Amino acid sequence: MIMMVIMIKKTSTKVYLLDFACYKPPDAQKASKELIMKQAIQSGHFSEELLVFMKKILERSGLGDSTYLAEIFFARKYHPSMKAARREVEMSVFGAIDMVLAKTRVRCEDIGILIVNCCIYNTMPSLSSIVVNRYKLRDNIITYNLAGMGCSAGLLAIGLAKQLLHIHHNTCALIVSTESITENLYLGKDYSKFLINCLFRVGGAAILLSNCPSHAEKSKYQFLHAVHTNTSASDSSYNSIFREEDSSGIVGITINKDLLTAAIATIRPNLTTLGHLILPTKEKLMYIINYIVKKSYMPNYNNAVEHFIPHVGGRPVLDQLQKTLGFSEDDVEASRMTLYRYGNTSSSSIWYALAYVEAKGRVKKGDRVWQIAFGSGFKCNSVIWCAMKSVDYKDGTNPWIDEIGGFPVNLGDCEPLPIYFEPSN
Repeated sequence: MIMMVIMIKKTSTKVYLLDFACYKPPDAQKASKELIMKQAIQSGHFSEELLVFMKKILERSGLGDSTYLAEIFFARKYHPSMKAARREVEMSVFGAIDMVLAKTRVRCEDIGILIVNCCIYNTMPSLSSIVVNRYKLRDNIITYNLAGMGCSAGLLAIGLAKQLLHIHHNTCALIVSTESITENLYLGKDYSKFLINCLFRVGGAAILLSNCPSHAEKSKYQFLHAVHTNTSASDSSYNSIFREEDSSGIVGITINKDLLTAAIATIRPNLTTLGHLILPTKEKLMYIINYIVKKSYMPNYNNAVEHFIPHVGGRPVLDQLQKTLGFSEDDVEASRMTLYRYGNTSSSSIWYALAYVEAKGRVKKGDRVWQIAFGSGFKCNSVIWCAMKSVDYKDGTNPWIDEIGGFPVNLGDCEPLPIYFEPSN
Protein backbone atom coordinates (compact mmCIF):
# COMPACT_ATOMS: atom_id res chain seq x y z
CA MET A 1 0.00 0.00 0.00
CA ILE A 2 1.43 3.30 -1.06
CA MET A 3 0.74 6.19 1.22
CA MET A 4 0.74 9.59 -0.36
CA VAL A 5 1.51 12.65 1.73
CA ILE A 6 0.32 15.90 0.30
CA MET A 7 2.15 18.93 1.62
CA ILE A 8 0.06 22.05 1.49
CA LYS A 9 2.04 25.25 1.64
CA LYS A 10 0.41 27.78 3.89
CA THR A 11 0.12 31.10 2.17
CA SER A 12 -0.24 34.38 3.95
CA THR A 13 -3.16 36.57 3.00
CA LYS A 14 -2.03 39.86 1.53
CA VAL A 15 -3.54 42.96 3.10
CA TYR A 16 -3.84 46.17 1.13
CA LEU A 17 -4.47 49.77 2.09
CA LEU A 18 -6.95 50.90 -0.54
CA ASP A 19 -6.86 54.53 0.56
CA PHE A 20 -7.38 56.83 3.53
CA ALA A 21 -8.94 60.23 4.15
CA CYS A 22 -8.35 62.96 6.74
CA TYR A 23 -11.08 65.30 7.90
CA LYS A 24 -10.46 69.02 7.36
CA PRO A 25 -12.74 71.17 9.53
CA PRO A 26 -14.34 74.35 8.14
CA ASP A 27 -12.32 77.59 8.22
CA ALA A 28 -14.70 78.96 10.84
CA GLN A 29 -13.05 76.60 13.35
CA LYS A 30 -9.51 77.85 12.77
CA ALA A 31 -7.95 79.09 15.99
CA SER A 32 -4.85 81.26 16.07
CA LYS A 33 -2.80 81.45 19.24
CA GLU A 34 -3.98 85.03 19.68
CA LEU A 35 -7.63 83.96 19.42
CA ILE A 36 -7.09 81.10 21.86
CA MET A 37 -5.61 83.49 24.42
CA LYS A 38 -8.47 85.94 23.85
CA GLN A 39 -11.07 83.23 24.44
CA ALA A 40 -9.24 81.97 27.53
CA ILE A 41 -9.14 85.45 29.04
CA GLN A 42 -12.78 86.08 28.16
CA SER A 43 -13.93 82.81 29.73
CA GLY A 44 -12.91 83.96 33.21
CA HIS A 45 -11.90 80.42 34.20
CA PHE A 46 -8.16 80.98 34.52
CA SER A 47 -5.96 83.02 36.85
CA GLU A 48 -3.47 85.54 35.52
CA GLU A 49 -0.61 83.16 36.37
CA LEU A 50 -2.21 80.33 34.39
CA LEU A 51 -2.82 82.63 31.42
CA VAL A 52 0.86 83.62 31.37
CA PHE A 53 1.74 79.93 31.57
CA MET A 54 -0.67 79.13 28.73
CA LYS A 55 0.81 81.80 26.49
CA LYS A 56 4.29 80.41 27.11
CA ILE A 57 3.14 76.90 26.15
CA LEU A 58 1.50 78.09 22.94
CA GLU A 59 4.57 80.07 21.91
CA ARG A 60 6.85 77.05 22.39
CA SER A 61 4.52 74.26 21.24
CA GLY A 62 5.37 74.11 17.54
CA LEU A 63 1.72 74.78 16.63
CA GLY A 64 0.84 77.44 14.07
CA ASP A 65 -2.15 79.77 13.79
CA SER A 66 -4.42 77.62 11.60
CA THR A 67 -5.18 74.62 13.81
CA TYR A 68 -8.83 73.77 14.51
CA LEU A 69 -10.80 73.81 17.74
CA ALA A 70 -14.26 72.41 18.38
CA GLU A 71 -17.17 74.80 17.84
CA ILE A 72 -17.89 75.08 21.55
CA PHE A 73 -14.59 76.90 22.19
CA PHE A 74 -15.70 79.85 20.08
CA ALA A 75 -18.66 80.60 22.36
CA ARG A 76 -18.43 83.37 24.94
CA LYS A 77 -18.63 80.86 27.77
CA TYR A 78 -17.50 77.24 27.90
CA HIS A 79 -20.58 75.08 28.52
CA PRO A 80 -19.80 71.51 27.34
CA SER A 81 -22.57 69.05 26.57
CA MET A 82 -22.98 65.51 25.28
CA LYS A 83 -24.77 66.92 22.24
CA ALA A 84 -21.87 69.22 21.35
CA ALA A 85 -19.32 66.44 21.87
CA ARG A 86 -21.30 64.07 19.66
CA ARG A 87 -21.54 66.75 16.94
CA GLU A 88 -17.76 67.23 16.97
CA VAL A 89 -17.10 63.50 16.62
CA GLU A 90 -19.77 62.93 14.00
CA MET A 91 -18.45 65.78 11.85
CA SER A 92 -14.91 64.35 11.79
CA VAL A 93 -15.91 60.68 11.57
CA PHE A 94 -18.60 61.05 8.91
CA GLY A 95 -16.51 63.58 7.00
CA ALA A 96 -13.53 61.20 6.79
CA ILE A 97 -15.63 58.10 6.01
CA ASP A 98 -17.61 59.87 3.27
CA MET A 99 -14.36 60.85 1.58
CA VAL A 100 -12.69 57.44 1.76
CA LEU A 101 -15.79 55.67 0.43
CA ALA A 102 -16.03 58.14 -2.46
CA LYS A 103 -12.31 57.75 -3.26
CA THR A 104 -12.31 53.94 -3.22
CA ARG A 105 -15.87 53.35 -4.48
CA VAL A 106 -16.17 50.55 -1.96
CA ARG A 107 -19.78 49.67 -1.17
CA CYS A 108 -20.94 49.63 2.43
CA GLU A 109 -22.06 46.01 2.03
CA ASP A 110 -18.46 45.04 1.20
CA ILE A 111 -17.22 46.18 4.63
CA GLY A 112 -17.03 43.18 6.94
CA ILE A 113 -14.87 44.66 9.72
CA LEU A 114 -15.17 48.00 11.51
CA ILE A 115 -12.75 49.29 14.16
CA VAL A 116 -13.20 52.71 15.73
CA ASN A 117 -10.69 54.14 18.19
CA CYS A 118 -11.18 57.22 20.34
CA CYS A 119 -9.29 57.61 23.60
CA ILE A 120 -11.23 59.87 26.00
CA TYR A 121 -14.66 60.33 24.43
CA ASN A 122 -16.96 57.43 25.20
CA THR A 123 -20.65 57.25 24.41
CA MET A 124 -23.55 54.82 24.30
CA PRO A 125 -24.37 53.45 21.81
CA SER A 126 -20.68 53.16 20.97
CA LEU A 127 -18.95 55.07 18.19
CA SER A 128 -18.81 51.88 16.13
CA SER A 129 -22.60 51.56 16.50
CA ILE A 130 -23.01 55.18 15.41
CA VAL A 131 -21.05 54.38 12.24
CA VAL A 132 -23.01 51.18 11.58
CA ASN A 133 -26.28 53.09 11.96
CA ARG A 134 -25.23 56.01 9.77
CA TYR A 135 -23.99 53.85 6.87
CA LYS A 136 -26.43 50.95 7.38
CA LEU A 137 -23.60 48.44 7.47
CA ARG A 138 -24.53 44.77 7.29
CA ASP A 139 -25.83 42.97 10.37
CA ASN A 140 -23.01 40.41 10.54
CA ILE A 141 -20.24 43.02 10.53
CA ILE A 142 -17.44 42.48 13.06
CA THR A 143 -17.10 45.65 15.16
CA TYR A 144 -14.63 46.82 17.78
CA ASN A 145 -14.59 50.05 19.77
CA LEU A 146 -11.17 50.89 21.25
CA ALA A 147 -11.20 53.44 24.09
CA GLY A 148 -8.66 54.76 26.58
CA MET A 149 -5.67 53.53 24.56
CA GLY A 150 -4.03 56.86 23.77
CA CYS A 151 -2.53 58.29 20.61
CA SER A 152 -1.06 54.94 19.50
CA ALA A 153 -4.47 53.26 19.20
CA GLY A 154 -4.83 54.04 15.49
CA LEU A 155 -1.91 51.81 14.55
CA LEU A 156 -3.02 49.24 17.11
CA ALA A 157 -6.33 49.17 15.21
CA ILE A 158 -4.43 48.57 11.97
CA GLY A 159 -2.67 45.58 13.54
CA LEU A 160 -5.99 44.21 14.81
CA ALA A 161 -7.59 44.65 11.39
CA LYS A 162 -4.67 42.83 9.77
CA GLN A 163 -5.15 39.83 12.05
CA LEU A 164 -8.89 39.75 11.36
CA LEU A 165 -8.31 39.99 7.61
CA HIS A 166 -6.11 36.89 7.79
CA ILE A 167 -9.15 35.01 9.08
CA HIS A 168 -12.05 36.58 7.18
CA HIS A 169 -11.42 36.46 3.44
CA ASN A 170 -12.58 38.63 0.56
CA THR A 171 -13.67 41.52 2.70
CA CYS A 172 -12.79 45.10 3.62
CA ALA A 173 -11.94 46.60 7.00
CA LEU A 174 -12.80 50.19 7.86
CA ILE A 175 -10.67 51.81 10.58
CA VAL A 176 -11.69 55.16 12.04
CA SER A 177 -9.35 57.15 14.30
CA THR A 178 -10.58 60.27 16.07
CA GLU A 179 -10.84 62.14 19.36
CA SER A 180 -13.23 64.64 20.95
CA ILE A 181 -11.96 67.65 22.85
CA THR A 182 -15.35 69.32 23.44
CA GLU A 183 -15.91 67.99 26.97
CA ASN A 184 -12.26 67.71 27.97
CA LEU A 185 -11.04 71.24 28.65
CA TYR A 186 -9.26 71.26 32.01
CA LEU A 187 -10.52 74.11 34.20
CA GLY A 188 -8.39 73.52 37.30
CA LYS A 189 -5.11 74.98 38.52
CA ASP A 190 -2.77 71.98 38.26
CA TYR A 191 0.02 72.90 35.85
CA SER A 192 0.78 69.26 35.02
CA LYS A 193 -2.76 68.89 33.64
CA PHE A 194 -2.78 72.09 31.62
CA LEU A 195 -0.61 71.02 28.70
CA ILE A 196 -3.48 69.05 27.12
CA ASN A 197 -5.54 72.25 26.77
CA CYS A 198 -2.92 73.78 24.50
CA LEU A 199 -1.85 70.93 22.19
CA PHE A 200 -4.92 68.88 21.20
CA ARG A 201 -7.02 69.86 18.20
CA VAL A 202 -9.96 68.60 16.11
CA GLY A 203 -9.26 65.87 13.54
CA GLY A 204 -10.04 62.38 12.35
CA ALA A 205 -9.09 59.83 9.71
CA ALA A 206 -10.73 56.87 7.97
CA ILE A 207 -8.68 54.03 6.48
CA LEU A 208 -9.89 51.21 4.23
CA LEU A 209 -8.01 47.91 4.21
CA SER A 210 -8.80 44.92 2.01
CA ASN A 211 -7.66 41.35 1.44
CA CYS A 212 -9.52 41.02 -1.87
CA PRO A 213 -7.08 40.10 -4.67
CA SER A 214 -9.19 42.22 -7.03
CA HIS A 215 -8.26 45.31 -4.98
CA ALA A 216 -4.52 44.88 -5.41
CA GLU A 217 -4.17 46.99 -8.54
CA LYS A 218 -6.06 50.00 -7.22
CA SER A 219 -4.59 49.98 -3.71
CA LYS A 220 -2.05 52.55 -2.55
CA TYR A 221 -0.03 50.39 -0.17
CA GLN A 222 0.54 46.80 0.87
CA PHE A 223 0.78 45.99 4.56
CA LEU A 224 4.17 44.51 5.53
CA HIS A 225 4.70 44.55 9.31
CA ALA A 226 3.18 45.64 12.62
CA VAL A 227 5.03 45.77 15.95
CA HIS A 228 3.35 46.49 19.28
CA THR A 229 5.17 47.30 22.54
CA ASN A 230 3.49 47.85 25.90
CA THR A 231 5.34 48.81 29.11
CA SER A 232 2.27 49.29 31.32
CA ALA A 233 3.75 46.81 33.79
CA SER A 234 6.18 49.57 34.75
CA ASP A 235 4.66 51.95 37.30
CA SER A 236 6.53 54.95 35.88
CA SER A 237 5.25 54.20 32.39
CA TYR A 238 1.74 53.49 33.62
CA ASN A 239 1.51 56.75 35.55
CA SER A 240 3.28 59.03 33.04
CA ILE A 241 -0.04 60.05 31.43
CA PHE A 242 -2.99 59.65 33.75
CA ARG A 243 -6.58 60.93 33.74
CA GLU A 244 -7.64 61.80 37.27
CA GLU A 245 -9.15 64.46 39.52
CA ASP A 246 -6.99 67.21 40.95
CA SER A 247 -7.13 68.26 44.60
CA SER A 248 -10.34 70.21 43.88
CA GLY A 249 -12.07 67.29 42.20
CA ILE A 250 -11.66 68.68 38.65
CA VAL A 251 -10.87 66.02 36.05
CA GLY A 252 -7.79 66.41 33.87
CA ILE A 253 -4.95 64.49 32.27
CA THR A 254 -1.69 64.58 34.19
CA ILE A 255 1.55 64.57 32.20
CA ASN A 256 4.43 64.05 34.59
CA LYS A 257 8.21 64.23 34.43
CA ASP A 258 8.54 60.49 33.69
CA LEU A 259 6.90 60.77 30.27
CA LEU A 260 10.02 61.24 28.17
CA THR A 261 11.81 58.39 29.99
CA ALA A 262 8.76 56.15 29.60
CA ALA A 263 8.47 57.00 25.92
CA ILE A 264 12.09 56.14 25.15
CA ALA A 265 11.93 52.97 27.27
CA THR A 266 8.90 51.82 25.26
CA ILE A 267 10.11 52.91 21.83
CA ARG A 268 13.52 51.19 22.10
CA PRO A 269 12.25 47.56 22.26
CA ASN A 270 9.82 48.41 19.47
CA LEU A 271 12.77 49.53 17.33
CA THR A 272 14.72 46.39 18.18
CA THR A 273 11.88 44.09 17.10
CA LEU A 274 11.18 46.14 14.00
CA GLY A 275 14.87 46.18 13.11
CA HIS A 276 14.95 42.38 12.89
CA LEU A 277 12.11 42.59 10.35
CA ILE A 278 13.20 45.42 8.08
CA LEU A 279 16.90 46.19 8.42
CA PRO A 280 19.29 44.94 5.70
CA THR A 281 21.72 42.18 6.69
CA LYS A 282 24.69 44.55 6.96
CA GLU A 283 22.94 46.70 9.54
CA LYS A 284 21.87 43.65 11.54
CA LEU A 285 25.47 42.39 11.63
CA MET A 286 26.76 45.78 12.75
CA TYR A 287 24.21 45.81 15.56
CA ILE A 288 25.19 42.30 16.71
CA ILE A 289 28.93 43.08 16.60
CA ASN A 290 28.52 46.25 18.63
CA TYR A 291 26.27 44.44 21.09
CA ILE A 292 28.94 41.76 21.61
CA VAL A 293 31.68 44.32 22.25
CA LYS A 294 29.25 46.31 24.41
CA LYS A 295 29.27 49.41 22.26
CA SER A 296 26.22 51.54 21.70
CA TYR A 297 25.07 51.40 18.09
CA MET A 298 21.90 52.72 16.47
CA PRO A 299 21.19 51.12 13.08
CA ASN A 300 20.64 53.38 10.09
CA TYR A 301 16.91 53.01 9.48
CA ASN A 302 17.22 55.16 6.38
CA ASN A 303 18.55 52.00 4.73
CA ALA A 304 15.25 50.26 5.46
CA VAL A 305 12.55 52.88 4.80
CA GLU A 306 12.07 55.83 2.49
CA HIS A 307 9.49 57.70 4.57
CA PHE A 308 9.48 58.10 8.35
CA ILE A 309 6.12 59.18 9.85
CA PRO A 310 6.26 59.54 13.66
CA HIS A 311 3.29 60.66 15.77
CA VAL A 312 3.25 64.41 16.38
CA GLY A 313 2.38 64.26 20.07
CA GLY A 314 4.70 67.15 20.89
CA ARG A 315 8.08 68.62 20.09
CA PRO A 316 10.10 67.06 22.97
CA VAL A 317 9.38 63.43 22.05
CA LEU A 318 9.71 64.19 18.34
CA ASP A 319 13.07 65.89 18.94
CA GLN A 320 14.31 62.97 21.03
CA LEU A 321 13.12 60.38 18.51
CA GLN A 322 14.85 62.21 15.67
CA LYS A 323 18.07 62.40 17.68
CA THR A 324 17.94 58.76 18.77
CA LEU A 325 17.32 57.39 15.28
CA GLY A 326 19.64 59.79 13.49
CA PHE A 327 16.99 61.07 11.10
CA SER A 328 17.46 64.42 9.36
CA GLU A 329 15.14 67.43 9.46
CA ASP A 330 13.90 66.40 6.01
CA ASP A 331 12.95 63.00 7.40
CA VAL A 332 10.73 64.47 10.13
CA GLU A 333 9.44 67.37 8.05
CA ALA A 334 5.98 65.83 7.54
CA SER A 335 5.41 65.33 11.26
CA ARG A 336 6.68 68.78 12.25
CA MET A 337 4.51 70.43 9.61
CA THR A 338 1.49 68.39 10.73
CA LEU A 339 2.02 69.56 14.31
CA TYR A 340 2.28 73.14 13.02
CA ARG A 341 -0.75 73.03 10.72
CA TYR A 342 -3.17 70.65 12.49
CA GLY A 343 -1.82 70.30 16.04
CA ASN A 344 -2.04 67.02 17.91
CA THR A 345 -5.17 65.29 16.61
CA SER A 346 -4.34 62.19 18.67
CA SER A 347 -4.32 58.86 16.82
CA SER A 348 -5.21 60.42 13.45
CA SER A 349 -2.09 62.64 13.37
CA ILE A 350 0.07 60.11 11.53
CA TRP A 351 -2.43 60.06 8.65
CA TYR A 352 -2.26 63.83 8.23
CA ALA A 353 1.53 63.44 8.12
CA LEU A 354 1.34 60.71 5.48
CA ALA A 355 -1.07 62.89 3.50
CA TYR A 356 1.60 65.63 3.63
CA VAL A 357 4.22 63.32 2.09
CA GLU A 358 1.73 62.33 -0.62
CA ALA A 359 0.80 65.96 -1.34
CA LYS A 360 4.49 66.70 -1.87
CA GLY A 361 4.58 63.97 -4.54
CA ARG A 362 7.27 62.02 -2.69
CA VAL A 363 5.71 58.54 -2.55
CA LYS A 364 7.00 56.40 -5.42
CA LYS A 365 6.22 52.80 -6.30
CA GLY A 366 8.17 50.42 -4.05
CA ASP A 367 8.79 53.01 -1.31
CA ARG A 368 8.51 51.77 2.24
CA VAL A 369 6.63 53.91 4.76
CA TRP A 370 7.17 53.62 8.51
CA GLN A 371 4.44 54.96 10.77
CA ILE A 372 5.19 54.96 14.49
CA ALA A 373 2.89 56.20 17.25
CA PHE A 374 3.09 56.20 21.03
CA GLY A 375 0.79 57.08 23.87
CA SER A 376 -0.51 56.49 27.38
CA GLY A 377 0.13 53.17 29.01
CA PHE A 378 2.90 53.51 27.84
CA LYS A 379 2.49 51.97 24.36
CA CYS A 380 4.34 52.14 21.05
CA ASN A 381 3.11 50.81 17.70
CA SER A 382 4.89 50.63 14.35
CA VAL A 383 3.44 49.75 10.95
CA ILE A 384 5.39 49.31 7.71
CA TRP A 385 3.74 49.78 4.30
CA CYS A 386 5.05 49.35 0.77
CA ALA A 387 3.75 51.69 -1.93
CA MET A 388 2.16 49.70 -4.73
CA LYS A 389 2.29 52.67 -7.10
CA SER A 390 3.49 56.24 -7.25
CA VAL A 391 0.83 58.20 -5.41
CA ASP A 392 -1.02 60.94 -7.26
CA TYR A 393 -0.13 64.07 -5.33
CA LYS A 394 -2.92 66.06 -7.03
CA ASP A 395 -5.63 64.19 -5.11
CA GLY A 396 -8.29 66.83 -4.52
CA THR A 397 -9.37 65.29 -1.20
CA ASN A 398 -5.91 65.56 0.36
CA PRO A 399 -6.21 67.99 3.32
CA TRP A 400 -2.96 69.72 2.26
CA ILE A 401 -3.59 70.09 -1.44
CA ASP A 402 -4.72 73.75 -1.46
CA GLU A 403 -1.75 74.96 0.58
CA ILE A 404 1.09 72.45 0.18
CA GLY A 405 3.10 74.95 -1.85
CA GLY A 406 3.53 77.05 1.28
CA PHE A 407 5.22 74.24 3.20
CA PRO A 408 7.56 73.58 4.85
CA VAL A 409 7.49 76.73 6.95
CA ASN A 410 10.39 77.99 9.01
CA LEU A 411 9.67 77.16 12.63
CA GLY A 412 12.42 79.47 13.83
CA ASP A 413 14.63 78.95 16.83
CA CYS A 414 12.05 79.24 19.57
CA GLU A 415 12.89 77.53 22.84
CA PRO A 416 11.61 73.93 22.82
CA LEU A 417 8.63 73.00 24.93
CA PRO A 418 9.55 70.89 27.98
CA ILE A 419 7.66 67.63 28.37
CA TYR A 420 6.76 68.63 31.94
CA PHE A 421 6.24 72.04 33.49
CA GLU A 422 6.61 73.52 36.96
CA PRO A 423 4.92 76.88 37.63
CA SER A 424 8.33 78.60 37.85
CA ASN A 425 9.32 77.63 34.23
